Amino acid sequence: MIPDKTAQRDVGREDDEGETDTPSKLSLISWNIDGLDGEKQPERARGLCSCLTSYSADVVLLQELVPPYCRFLKNRLSTAYTFIEGGKEGYYTAMLLKKSRITLLDWKIIAFPTTRMARNLLVAQVLFKGQKLCLMTSHLESCKPHAGERMRQLQLLLKKMTEVPDDVNILFGGDTNLRDAEVARVGLPICIHDVWEQLGEPEDCRYTWDTLTNTNKDVDFICRIRFDRLYLRQSAKDGIPQLKADSMALLGLEKLECKRYISDHWGIYCKFSTE
Repeated sequence: MIPDKTAQRDVGREDDEGETDTPSKLSLISWNIDGLDGEKQPERARGLCSCLTSYSADVVLLQELVPPYCRFLKNRLSTAYTFIEGGKEGYYTAMLLKKSRITLLDWKIIAFPTTRMARNLLVAQVLFKGQKLCLMTSHLESCKPHAGERMRQLQLLLKKMTEVPDDVNILFGGDTNLRDAEVARVGLPICIHDVWEQLGEPEDCRYTWDTLTNTNKDVDFICRIRFDRLYLRQSAKDGIPQLKADSMALLGLEKLECKRYISDHWGIYCKFSTE
């Protein structure tokens, strides 16, 4: 595998001893891994495992996972990570929680009632450094003609985030398929923040689906868009530390030896601190 060259924004991998260089920070990866694409899938799966092992994030949120790909990841990563799956058939989402850093308390799947693509919201209640944290991931309805359903799913997602008790920090990460105009129409509650925007809209992390650079899909058009997003709702109760985004980078920007990228999406790697 060719070493992965990320768009770096003050982020670090593990050091040689396998300990994170910033153990007090929470690290998270969100990635649509395009498990539906069978082209060079074994090579791409090995590339993903190498990348995940290298970055050793506390939380990994995956979308478009398929059963063979999931079994491959479990065989190689289940010693270090607890796996939660948002489905068992077709394609679905999953969370990987680092056993040495994250304690799983509970989890559930919330159905999107009017989806035509079997989409849902995967939710986990965990502890990080003794503090309660709610994690969410989803793969919202795909394709431009399904904007109405996608916006309904966003509304439900935001509703669920606002319903979590205010002594809990909440992180959502996933492939939202959202266009900026759709987010504007729905509107984010004042308590929920787009992490990329919070970090000052870094240009090197603007496009997570970029057919100008990523050649995995054989398309005759150029589309550069931020489908993959992170949302943060900080705790609002006195005495409870708030999560704060510190840095963001894109992953998977380098082709593998098989001449394919790990996915048609770039992954998002983000670090958070408590204050």
